[in-house]
Formats: sequence, C-alpha cells, structure tokens
Amino acid sequence: MDLQQELNKVGGFKNLELLAKQVVEGFISGMHKSPFHGFSAEFAEHKIYNQGESTRHIDWKLFAKTDKLYTKRYDDETNLRCHLIIDNSSSMHYPKMKAFSLDTLNKIAFSTLASAVLMSILKRQRDAVGMSIYSDSYDFYAPEKGSERHHQMLLNALNDVVVSKPVNRTTETYKYLHLIAEKIHRRSMIFLFTDMFQTAESEDKLFEALRHLKYNKHEVILFHVIDKAKEVDFDFDNTPKRFIDVETGDRIDLYADNIKESYKESVKQYLTDLKLKCAQYKIKYVEADIHKNFDTILMTYMVERQKFA
Repeated sequence: MDLQQELNKVGGFKNLELLAKQVVEGFISGMHKSPFHGFSAEFAEHKIYNQGESTRHIDWKLFAKTDKLYTKRYDDETNLRCHLIIDNSSSMHYPKMKAFSLDTLNKIAFSTLASAVLMSILKRQRDAVGMSIYSDSYDFYAPEKGSERHHQMLLNALNDVVVSKPVNRTTETYKYLHLIAEKIHRRSMIFLFTDMFQTAESEDKLFEALRHLKYNKHEVILFHVIDKAKEVDFDFDNTPKRFIDVETGDRIDLYADNIKESYKESVKQYLTDLKLKCAQYKIKYVEADIHKNFDTILMTYMVERQKFA
C-alpha cells in the first residue's frame, strides 16, 4: 500500500491508525535486518524471559530462531503507563499547509502522527496510554487506559487537533504542565511534543513545570519539534519578506541575509542552553525535525522503555 495515499488531501489524516501501523511495521522490519533483531521481537509482542519466571509462556518457536528466551504477552498485562502531551498553539501549525503527505508535514501533523505511532506500539504491548493537549487552554485530557475504545477516542482527538486552525493562540506550557503533573499520580513515561516557543513565561518557570512532572519519578522525554531548515538554519531566499509571529501577531519586514548569521548564532546558543538545562533536570531531550522520518522517535521510545523499571 502506498502510504502517501492514506493522507487526506483536505488537510487531515484519512486513516491515522493505519498510517501509524504501517510506520511501525516498516520500522520493525528494518530492525530485523539490524543488530536489534532480537530486540524487535520483544518490542512487538514479547518480553524477555527472566530467570525464575514460569516457563509456561515461553515462545519456543522464537527461541529456535533467535536462541533467546521470550515469553508471550497477554491481554491482561499492562506493564507501562504512558502519557502523551501535545502543544497545540498557533506556532505548532507552522508551516501552513493545505494538504499533508508523509514527506510534507507541519509541526502539529508530525506530532500527531508520531503520537499515533507511539500509541500503536503501546497498544501491541498492552500498555495504558493517556493524553493531554494544551495551548492557552487545556483542550483535552484523558487518563491512562488500555482499552480499544479508549485508543479510538485518542485517535479521534489527534485527528481533531491536526485539522484545527488556532489563530493567535499562545503557548502556556508552564501553566498546563503543572496541571497535567497534578493529574498523573502513578509512575509513567511522559512524552512532550512542543516547539518550545512561548513568550509569556521565562525558561526558568518552564523548567520548574518540567521538574514538577519529574516529581513522582516519571520519566520525561521532550521531543523538540522543529522545522530545522527554516527555524534553525533560516533557509529563506533574500527577497524582502514579512515575518509574522503567529501567536502574538507581531511582524517585521526584512531581507533574510541581513540577519541570517546573527539569527543562527542566537538559535544555536538557545539550543545549547536548552539541552544543558534538560540534562541538569534529567529530562531526555530529543530533536524532532519535521523533515526527518519517525525512526528517532521509535528508537528513543525503545531505549527509554528498556531503562524504565
């Protein structure tokens, strides 16, 4: 099946669940050809056998192929709780697009598809998933559950986000991360998708909120969603342009070349500071460039899951 045809040309995803499954399956089949071969079996439907466990559920066919002991997962097993948090402010809908393809996603479409991909894996592993969506309001919240009905409700919420067109909606990450932290009581893996653009609060306050998420021993993974070509490399031609802040409406007219070097230097310093701050608070920082595939998202999940015990 051609994945491109699974995208609706009016702006949303035609079948987000199917697309996410195909991304996951493509990734797993790639892993079968890599050093992660044994890992991929565990990743999909099995877990490593631990000495002392009952041997009743060992998959002997898989043992014959891999020479490693795995046990099959069953429906009543919920080994992990995961909460997905998505920034739905106006800046996340950059660049504006009339239609998406797998190779042309804006920041919100990348974040929703990446979230659906993670949900697809978590569903395979019978794990519980919750979700929060925020901007200048708390748009959506669902606690961690593992049922099929719950999964479909989350997919519907993701579809609604990708077709929404928020105008001048600022990012109040600080405020809503505190609220979300109050709602997640049991230890979870928390994935935050945001472009880290906010004008209302200082970076210190933002990290205070991220530290609140860490308070209950949650693992926090920050996916910094960026259009690297435009937002980091400032890749614009040198015709006169008007740049508009989509959250505040502020605007400036300029030639790109006049500020390109100083802009790149400022952004480079900002990213360095951001990564250092994440390291200080033991938050996993992951650059998520919307022009790249989802392998980084999936590999991050796999590595962090192995560490989550």
